[in-house]
Amino acid sequence: MNRIDSHAVAIFRTRVKFTQPQAQGEPVRPLLITFVAVSLFLVVPQGWAQTGASLSGVVTNQTGAALPNVAVTIKNLDTAETRTIITDGGGRYQAPGLPEGRFEIRAAKQGFEDETRAGISLAVGQGATVDIRMQLKAPDVCASGREFATTDCTLTWHGVTLYGAYDVGVGWVSHGLPVNGYNYEGESLVNRNGFQSRFLVAPNNLQQTGIGIRGKEEFAPGWAIVFNTSTGINPQSGLLADAPKTNIVNNGLPRASYSMAIDGARAGQPFNDEFYGGIASTRFGTLTFGRQRSLGTDAMLLYDPVGGGYGFSFIGYNGTMAGGGDTDDSRWDDAMKYRLTFGPVHFGAMYKFANGSGGCFSAEPGWTAAGPTACTPERAHNNAYGFDVGGEHGKFSADAVFQHYNQAISVLNPLLGPQSLSAPTQSTINSINTNQIQGANLIDPNGTLYGIVTDNSAIMVAAKYVWDPFKFYAGYEYIWQNNPKQPLGVGATDQGGYILSGVEDNNLDSEKLLQIWWAGAKYTYRTKTDVTLAWYQQRQNDFRVPQTCTPASFRSSCAGTLNEVSVYADHHFTKRFDGYVGVAYSVVTGGLAIAIPHGPGVPYLFPTNVAPTIGVRFAF
Repeated sequence: MNRIDSHAVAIFRTRVKFTQPQAQGEPVRPLLITFVAVSLFLVVPQGWAQTGASLSGVVTNQTGAALPNVAVTIKNLDTAETRTIITDGGGRYQAPGLPEGRFEIRAAKQGFEDETRAGISLAVGQGATVDIRMQLKAPDVCASGREFATTDCTLTWHGVTLYGAYDVGVGWVSHGLPVNGYNYEGESLVNRNGFQSRFLVAPNNLQQTGIGIRGKEEFAPGWAIVFNTSTGINPQSGLLADAPKTNIVNNGLPRASYSMAIDGARAGQPFNDEFYGGIASTRFGTLTFGRQRSLGTDAMLLYDPVGGGYGFSFIGYNGTMAGGGDTDDSRWDDAMKYRLTFGPVHFGAMYKFANGSGGCFSAEPGWTAAGPTACTPERAHNNAYGFDVGGEHGKFSADAVFQHYNQAISVLNPLLGPQSLSAPTQSTINSINTNQIQGANLIDPNGTLYGIVTDNSAIMVAAKYVWDPFKFYAGYEYIWQNNPKQPLGVGATDQGGYILSGVEDNNLDSEKLLQIWWAGAKYTYRTKTDVTLAWYQQRQNDFRVPQTCTPASFRSSCAGTLNEVSVYADHHFTKRFDGYVGVAYSVVTGGLAIAIPHGPGVPYLFPTNVAPTIGVRFAF
């Protein structure tokens, strides 16, 4: 028993002695002493031992008026014990008899934001005054359907926000293909095998239709848990966005029967955009882990005049720039990302851990599926890393991004069927480094993909300048690709867990170089209407060996260019609802005018494409 408790019992024993005589045979005094001792033991917990330290203060609102009935919780950080006190009519609270140690105070009252005071240390016998000023909670501007539809309020509850978009329109293409329900990223570019003009439903022109949930919950002053989950949906079919599946749908068909087939990082995953969690600090930055957009994708969305919209942006539709050479790599699985902002300067770093299967590889021609030495099991070496440095000065902002990705996989076309050209480079027979397997396939081609593997590096610089009512954008990226240092084999996995039944690790005769430029301007008319003009160009070098590109020996490894120009108007009827109309024109030459398969004398059916589009978008 501590000294204060002993003193209290002694006083009580003295009072009992003079006011309550003991009856013969009754142990009154020992019972009373025991009762008082137990009561004091229960009333005064050991964690709050009476050492004389105290905390007190006044709680007020933002105008300085006293706040009664505020729950003030005092937490002993050394023992995790808490004591809650309700402020009186003058907003005062007082907590005597505290032990020495470290404390945190939290004030809570309905209609007000919670307030926390940390970093409080008390010595034995010390008293401290901590006044607290509370702020009224901001009114919920999304309290009605009308406010939700007409304002840009966020659907946030307890730090968790629901967000999304629905973007759909109609369009016409001069040389297009039937729409594939598994993925749609516009038909603005010249599309391989495209040969007919057609009207079509054209969703996702300014933004990928989809839904997501993000959250931020503070657990200590300046520190918070953060997370984000989001996915893309094709509004015309209700299917999750799945670019590789568009190739599988066309497997075995003659080219004249193809629907639109593309490649991409959205591969039918439940969360095909992002799925990550982490920790954020106002001082030390944010660290997250999971499936995340690459640093190049972040920069593209920021510095593309179209904001990555599929209907009017080559770098949004194609994804080569965003992925540092491969649209598959615009999102990285098993990736750690760090972001830090210091004044006008910001920094980013990202690392992807190797994941998935490397399949089975053989460099020998005429290998077979049978026998223990048919091929060597491979381990995936698809790690990646990147860095971003940027800043803002007044109305000018700029970023520089470097990315490197090992064993990048490019899924270029469906597996070819018996009605393809008589001598295709690719076939339904398994291939490793173009060495055909002898006999039965190692893997059933049904439901599989054919991939070309490279090691990619890229440097990008981009800038934006605001001169109201104009915004100007410009950027450049230099990409170099080589055959992989570590090969992948048949059975390797691609985005979304798809299996590769055919793999090429030596597709490049020599180093392939890509250069991408873009520039554009956005004009805002009376705050509600944006008019955007954008230009994009991609060039590739002649990486064929020998470097002879005559009409008789012309291949996709020859030098070539792609140009796209787009213009569109976007009118905002409300903060959430807008309508747009525009047109994109694209043209290809040289090696970029070679269709799949990569064989001689197989050009695009048409080198140009015109694609006007009109649509609406609702974002929340």
